[in-house]
Amino acid sequence: MRAVWLREFGGPEVLVAGDAPDPVPGEGRVLVEVEFANITFVETQIRSGTGPMPVRWEPPVIPGNGVGGVVAAVGDGVDVALVGRRVVTSTGGTGGYAQKAAVDAKGLFEVPDGLALDDAVALLADGRTAVMMTRAAQIREGERVLVEAAAGGVGSLLVQLAKARGATVVAAAGGARKTESATRLGADEAVDYGEPGWAGKTGPVDVVFDGVGGDVAREAFGLLREGGRMVSFGLASGEEANIPEEDARERGVTLVWPKATPEELREFTEHALREAAAGRLTPVIGQRFPLDGAADAHAAIEARGTVGKTLLEVSRPS
Repeated sequence: MRAVWLREFGGPEVLVAGDAPDPVPGEGRVLVEVEFANITFVETQIRSGTGPMPVRWEPPVIPGNGVGGVVAAVGDGVDVALVGRRVVTSTGGTGGYAQKAAVDAKGLFEVPDGLALDDAVALLADGRTAVMMTRAAQIREGERVLVEAAAGGVGSLLVQLAKARGATVVAAAGGARKTESATRLGADEAVDYGEPGWAGKTGPVDVVFDGVGGDVAREAFGLLREGGRMVSFGLASGEEANIPEEDARERGVTLVWPKATPEELREFTEHALREAAAGRLTPVIGQRFPLDGAADAHAAIEARGTVGKTLLEVSRPS
């Protein structure tokens, strides 16, 4: 099969397409003919060797942690009726940038009728995260909610979910193209956090969804009213906000780092897929690359030029 190899840590150029042996589904596993592979910002950090968490493997390896496709074969102990089903799933950390992936059958999510496979892949990681963050924030109708990185994969979903809860949504993103994208999704206001003094244009807020960290997060923290909540879901700046708990307590603000059980995470994903199938949640797929273009996809994400989700179209010719 065709796959993308990470043979050493480094820049996007270390992702090189080549041949790989076809995976074989062992006991409790299935073989998926991959049509789309999900790319996350964290994967670009892992590739460069600067990820926020220790990596459990060493190169050479096929990266990629989220795929969507059709079940082609099953291993021992797996219902053969799964063959032919459209599914999305995590690979467990590696093996996603490839034409075929062997994955744990227990981790499969069947794609609901009426939902396109590429949309389901776009929701696999980001939908779960956005639902978890929204529930952790406990948004009440009429509250003002600031979403950082509002044009990103998670941020674009948070805009929609917060609006569905009756909030007034302020979208913060970098550049006119991204603020316009957030406005089209329903944000009531939009600000460019690349401009000096951006926080002064937003007014007080009740909830901050922090997907950036660093200076942007610290400025957003200063906008929270008493009783406000700051929910963190990403570090696009590469730096944590590092807001002291005592500062939050003095202002009557709660810093939230959501946690969930595996069962809860599964329910969050299923909820996002159901909402999308019903037309109430729309993932934004801003960029698509062929499998052999994985290096270009990583470069685009790192250049901060992407909007929404970035996917590899595995069957697309390069």
